Amino acid sequence: MHRNQPPSNWKINFYTFLTGQFLTAVTSTVVQYAIIWYLTQKTGSATILSLAVLFGMMPTVLFSSFVGPLVDRLNKKLVLILSDLVVAAFALILALVGWLSGTFPMSFVFIVILIRATAQAFQMPTVQSMLPTMVPASEITRVNGQFGMVQAMNLVVAPALGIFLFSVIPIHWLILVDVIGAIIGTALLFKLKIEKVVSQGEEIHLFHDTKEGFKLLYQNKGIWYMTLILGATLLFLVPGMSLFPLITIEHFGGSLIDAGWVEVVFGLGTVVGGAIIGFFAKIKNRVLPLMLSIVIQGIFFALIGLMAGNRTGFIAFLIFTAIIGLANPFASAMELAMVQQSYQPQYLGRVMGVMLSIISLAGPLGMLFTGPLADQIGIQNIFVIGGIGTIFCGLSLVGISKIRNYDIALQNKIKVEEKQ
Repeated sequence: MHRNQPPSNWKINFYTFLTGQFLTAVTSTVVQYAIIWYLTQKTGSATILSLAVLFGMMPTVLFSSFVGPLVDRLNKKLVLILSDLVVAAFALILALVGWLSGTFPMSFVFIVILIRATAQAFQMPTVQSMLPTMVPASEITRVNGQFGMVQAMNLVVAPALGIFLFSVIPIHWLILVDVIGAIIGTALLFKLKIEKVVSQGEEIHLFHDTKEGFKLLYQNKGIWYMTLILGATLLFLVPGMSLFPLITIEHFGGSLIDAGWVEVVFGLGTVVGGAIIGFFAKIKNRVLPLMLSIVIQGIFFALIGLMAGNRTGFIAFLIFTAIIGLANPFASAMELAMVQQSYQPQYLGRVMGVMLSIISLAGPLGMLFTGPLADQIGIQNIFVIGGIGTIFCGLSLVGISKIRNYDIALQNKIKVEEKQ
């Protein structure tokens, strides 16, 4: 399998990229939390929160499979810059509406969430297809762990900063933080050196390339079955996670500040997990930590729903959330590294796009019924159901031979190629 060789100064290039992604992610996530907390405070409805998350997920589901072929052909640096600027532009519009009217019309909030998510749908396939061309093949698992750790640091910094700003300044001013982050992140991206891959600049055949991406994904049965199981996992996990602010306030009797701490603790756990992968782990069979990650998340997700609705229960909720955060990056880093090493760089964008679209479909499907169901049976029961389903998804990874033996065969193949 032919792979582009990264530049000799790949570390400077990569860490410049990492810094820019961290800054734009923090500012964008601060705004995202601000909107969610605003809706929680304004409505207190699980259905409204579910709809907000649904609007934020749908563009990824609808466009990811088509974004992949575009990403393979276009200037990846330009794609990231333009998507950051679009997100910042609509943050500016939302802030202006809030400043002029003194409140945010609910319909307009959902429209802005949808447009921001559409721009961001271009970012993840772009980033994931860039990484293998920026670093040596031997570093890809470690780099994915480091990238996951930086994303997790965002989950620590953003809610802590967000809840502080949310409590001291009007939300329409807080939203402008996104504009500042986009300016800084864009400036760093301009300095980035990205290797050109074979397909870049070729004529785009959108539906053909999307079909090809699906075919490449489907033909690789190990990755295909893994994709379906990970999608099922998100079907059980994502709806409950979207209700973290509401279970904090309604079931455990907490405040918005407590809801912020839940996000911080989750982020701290994820940072530690990412650090373990990024700096210490050299894993021979990445399917096993992938399975353990999902099972552990399922166990503690279910336990959240069994906790009493008091302060002691909330403390247990914080501890369980930290453990879920710790386990989470093992799933994403292991899966991404295996996918990135399974396809040639010129096809990776379209494969990633199709895969992301399939996996991301699970979240919105869950959100369609989770909000109304939570209003009927209680938020805590959503966590119990989701946790049990997640455990079964994790165990199924080692129950399918195409997945169980996949990484061992992949790494043996890579070793042979490197010797040639």
